Amino acid sequence: MSKKKNKPGKIYQILEKSYPKVFEGVESLGKAVRGAGPLDEKTGQLIQLAAAAATGSEGAVHSHIRRASKAGASAEEIQHTLLLLISTIGFPQTMAALSWSRDILDADKE
Repeated sequence: MSKKKNKPGKIYQILEKSYPKVFEGVESLGKAVRGAGPLDEKTGQLIQLAAAAATGSEGAVHSHIRRASKAGASAEEIQHTLLLLISTIGFPQTMAALSWSRDILDADKE
């Protein structure tokens, strides 16, 4: 995994530095939610990736691909997660998410 792949986006870093208590709260909530049920980290991140794609959030797609990869998801599992969305969110939105996924997955190959 490349260092670039694990680094949050610039705006995230700026806002995290400006509002540390807000980001601590968000992180704490995320940990509590992930620990509240039986799903493993990889499955949870793939679900969050699908939600990010459904809302059209490029930054969140990037983030959850990084997190899913870190949790052990393969590039094939990530792409399949996004492909499964075609009949739910539509072809164009799914293709956009797949395009965003290449930003991270291709960087990992370098």
